[in-house]
Amino acid sequence: MNAKRIVVTGGAGFIGSAVVRMLAEETHASVLVVDKLTYAANPAAWRSAERSNRYGFLKADIGDLGAMRDMLAHFKPDAILNLAAESHVDRSIDGPDDFIQTNVVGTYQLLQAALDYWRRLQGGANDDFRFVHVSTDEVFGSLGPEGRFNETTAYDPSSPYSASKAASDHLVHAWHRTYGLPALVTNCSNNYGPWQFPEKLIPLTIINGLEGAKLPVYGQGLNVRDWLHVEDHARGLLKALALGRPGECYCFGGSAERRNIDVVESICKLLDEFTPKNYAHRELISFVPDRPGHDLRYAIDSAKATKYLQWRAQESIESGLRKTVAWYLDNREWWQPIRNEVYRGQRLGQLAAV
Repeated sequence: MNAKRIVVTGGAGFIGSAVVRMLAEETHASVLVVDKLTYAANPAAWRSAERSNRYGFLKADIGDLGAMRDMLAHFKPDAILNLAAESHVDRSIDGPDDFIQTNVVGTYQLLQAALDYWRRLQGGANDDFRFVHVSTDEVFGSLGPEGRFNETTAYDPSSPYSASKAASDHLVHAWHRTYGLPALVTNCSNNYGPWQFPEKLIPLTIINGLEGAKLPVYGQGLNVRDWLHVEDHARGLLKALALGRPGECYCFGGSAERRNIDVVESICKLLDEFTPKNYAHRELISFVPDRPGHDLRYAIDSAKATKYLQWRAQESIESGLRKTVAWYLDNREWWQPIRNEVYRGQRLGQLAAV
């Protein structure tokens, strides 16, 4: 790991920037971030990495085959971590085209470029190269009240987002099985933590609560998610890069199943503690019509990652939420311009918008 040259596609995003920071701070790897800088990019999240002489940045789209071939030829990486993706389910309902173009077509073009590059490597470099594709538990569809997803769970995506990620996963497996590309896939549960674009449940709830705005909860808030702190996930991805076997899948979960309403109420209690008002923040909760195709429950069995990658989540949902709420309180200068100029917290993902 310390001697590697690593391309991180989507390295300006929420999870990608956490991986880049970890590579910069905890390894001696040289890192090239490749990102096309969409609305959810986090330039401020790279600052610690930018101070390193082992860091580089290329603004490019993974769907641009020529740009990807040129990038690989010049940087000569030992590994690619593919985190480039459109990721918000509600946005995929409103506009699925971007999700198909980036998540499916983009992954295909990146695989083609990686395959051409890998075939030209000689000796040990050819054997040691890795392509790690980062995916989601949403590809597995919805669980009932019992059981957990694992690496053998059949795919059953419900949304345009999860369908596009399922397609990209299948492409990666096919490029390994057909062409021999040393690739592997990881699937994770819902991430949260610092620098998350404030359209997702946890940062949206925190920021709305700080502003005294309504806290929207879909349906009755009974949908269950397994919550994984982003730094735990980043640590798992570096483990997969170092120890994962080509052709395999590895699932990362936080062992922290919670109903959405319970997560929102936990945030409200933390806001009551950190920023007391003359009302309880839970009074701001507003139940709104559910989104189409909303899966009831996700949960991940991470036993394989624990056994073969020596990985397990270190943050509990309680410790992780406390740190996350505190971070948003301390970093208003980052999210306030986003709130004012990019995304004001409006509802997305309603069928009338299609």
